[in-house]
Amino acid sequence: MTANSADARIKLLARGILDSLDDAKAEDVLAIELEGKTSIADTMVIATGRSNTHVNAIADRVLKSCKESGHLARVEGLPQCDWVLIDAGDIVVHVFRPEVRQFYNLEKMWGMDRPNERRAG
Repeated sequence: MTANSADARIKLLARGILDSLDDAKAEDVLAIELEGKTSIADTMVIATGRSNTHVNAIADRVLKSCKESGHLARVEGLPQCDWVLIDAGDIVVHVFRPEVRQFYNLEKMWGMDRPNERRAG
């Protein structure tokens, strides 16, 4: 696979994930570029669901989107649905209930105030 085709696959995956978050009515969606900060992923996406049921529905949509784009994603946190982590390789998605997101405050931890961070959507 060439670098251009890999970049195209990642962009397709990212667009699918952001669209699935929008379709599931995820709130306060944020994408943080991680390139140069860590090797765990290139992008981290953070979103909020209103309840455990909503977090579960959002995670389900994201997982389906990953599968449709040909990416194998690993998931943690589905039984409780307070915080669901979806690892799609180059993109990591965190879906939180509001109070859990506020408690962990990943935006601050990963430097949301940097110029290359953006609100997604």
